[in-house]
Amino acid sequence: MSALHRFTIDVSGIPLPESFTFPFYYEPHPLALHAAEQLQEELGKNPWQHPFGLTNEEKPIGKMFGVLVVLDQQNQLGFLCAFSGKLSENNHHSGFVPPVFDLLDRDGYFVKEEEFINSLTRKIEEVKTSNDYKFACLSHEQLVNEFLMICEQRKESIKNNKALRKEKRQHAILQLSSIEYLQFDQLLQEESKTEQIQLKHLIREYKLKIAEKEEEVAVFNSQIAALKQQRSAHSAHLQQRIFTSYTFLNHAQKEMSLLDVFSTSSTPIPPAGAGECAAPKLLNHAFLHKLKPICMAEFWWGASPVSEVRVHKQFYPACLGKCEPILMNHMLKGIKLEENPLLKQADIQDIPIVFEDEYFMVIEKPAEFLSVPGKAIKDSVYERIKEMRPDASGPLLVHRLDMSTSGLLVVAKSIEAYKKLQFLFIKRKVEKKYEALLEGVISKPKAGVINLPLRLDIDNRPFQLVCYDFGKAAITEYEVFDIKDNRTRISFKPLTGRTHQLRVHSAHILGLNCPIVGDDLYGKKGERLCLHAAELSFIHPFKKSLVSFKSKTPF
Repeated sequence: MSALHRFTIDVSGIPLPESFTFPFYYEPHPLALHAAEQLQEELGKNPWQHPFGLTNEEKPIGKMFGVLVVLDQQNQLGFLCAFSGKLSENNHHSGFVPPVFDLLDRDGYFVKEEEFINSLTRKIEEVKTSNDYKFACLSHEQLVNEFLMICEQRKESIKNNKALRKEKRQHAILQLSSIEYLQFDQLLQEESKTEQIQLKHLIREYKLKIAEKEEEVAVFNSQIAALKQQRSAHSAHLQQRIFTSYTFLNHAQKEMSLLDVFSTSSTPIPPAGAGECAAPKLLNHAFLHKLKPICMAEFWWGASPVSEVRVHKQFYPACLGKCEPILMNHMLKGIKLEENPLLKQADIQDIPIVFEDEYFMVIEKPAEFLSVPGKAIKDSVYERIKEMRPDASGPLLVHRLDMSTSGLLVVAKSIEAYKKLQFLFIKRKVEKKYEALLEGVISKPKAGVINLPLRLDIDNRPFQLVCYDFGKAAITEYEVFDIKDNRTRISFKPLTGRTHQLRVHSAHILGLNCPIVGDDLYGKKGERLCLHAAELSFIHPFKKSLVSFKSKTPF
C-alpha cells in the first residue's frame, strides 16, 4: 500500500464537511468512518508482530491509530493512515505516513547519542556493582555498626559502674572516717574520669577509621557523580536537539520546530513523545505533499492499558498536552475548524431550588451546565446564585459536580455557613448517593466496592488515570437495582470525592468495565451523561438536626 489510500467503496455521494474536524472533541464524519473501517480491516488481516493484546499476548500494548481524509492535487479523495509512537519497534510500515522525525534512524544522531548515553549508564552500573565498591561500602557499614555497638556497650558499662560507685559510697560513709571517705571518694572520681577519657579515645579512634573508609567510598561515589553529570549534560543537549529537529508544516507551508510551538504555551518545555502522535504525523505529511485535509479521526486498536480507559475500535480525541500546542498554535492555523463544542453548554433558563433556609440552599444542577465559571464560559451555578441571592457572601458552592453531571448541589449563603458545610464534606460526614445508567451488564456481584486510586493525566487533561504509585485513594460503593435492554441501572455511594471518580470506576476494566451511558470521555457520546446526584443527607451545621434531600433521576 502507498501512503495515500483510495476508498474501496463509492463515497462520491457523501458531501464533504464545511469545516475541518475539531480534533479535541468530535463526532467522526462519514468519510472518516469509512477510512477508519478500511484501515481496521487491514489491521485485522496483517500478521503484526506488535502485541496488541487481541490474542492473549503477554504484556499487551494497544495503539492509537489515525486517518486523515484528503483531496489530492487532482481533487480526488483519499486518506492517510498513521499510528502514535512506534509499532513493532519500528517507525516505518508500508501504508502509513512516516514520522515527522525518525528517532530510530540507525544512521541518525539520536541512535548514536542514545548509545553513548546508554554506555554512560552501563559505566555507572559497572562502578556500582564492582566488587571493590561493594567491599568499600560493606567495610564502611560494618565499621560504623561495630562503632555504634561498642559505644553502646561502653556507655552501658559506664552507667552500671556509676551505679556501683553510688552503692560503694553509701556503704563507705557508714564504715569509714571522714578522711578515709574523702580519699576513697577521690579514687572513685578518678575511676569515673578514666572511663570517660577511655570512651573519648575510643570514639576518636573509630572516627578516624570511619573517615578513612568514607574516603575510600567517596572515590567511587565521585566517579559515579561525574558519570551521572556527564550523562545528564548529554541528555539535556540531546533533548534540545530533538526539540529543534521536530519541525512541522502548516497549510501555508510555514515550518516551526517543536521548541518554537511550545514556547507560547503554558508548558514551554514539550512533554515526552510530543510530535509522535497520529494527528501531527498525518497533517505534516499532507502539507508536505500538497494534500488538502478534509476530516480526521483517531481510534484505539487492541487491549486497554491498565492505567487508562481505552476500548478496541472506539474513537478518541487528540491528546491535549502533547497535541494541542502543535495543532492549534501552528498546524491548523488558518484552517476553518468545526466549532469547539467545549465552548458551549446547555441553554438553562432556571435552576430549581430543592431547599432553602437562612444558612444554605440545595439546588438541582442541570446536566451540561458548569458548577463554577470556566476559562471560556462564565455562565454557571455560581454566577446564577450570585444574581439570585446578591446578599449571599463567600465562595457559595460547598462542592461541585462535573459539567455533564446533574443533581443536588449545596450552596452556602455566608462565609460562616460555607466553612461549617465544607467541614462536613471534608470529614466525609455527608452521605451522597448517585444514580447512573451503564452501557452493558456488569460481570461483578450486584453490590460491592470499587477501590481504584486516581490521578490526573497531565498530558491529557481532564482525563484521570488509575495509578497505584501516585494516585489518591478513590473508593466507591455500588448496588445494581435494575437491568434492562442490556443496560444496568445502578446506585453509587462515593466514599471519596475524586474528579471523574464514578465515571472511571464504571468504565475501567478493573472497575465495572461498563461506561456510563453518554460518557464522552470514557465511553461513547450520547444525548447526555446518565449520571445524577440523587440524594444528600447530613447534620444541619446550625440546627443540629438530620436533613435529607432527594432528586428524581431524569433519565
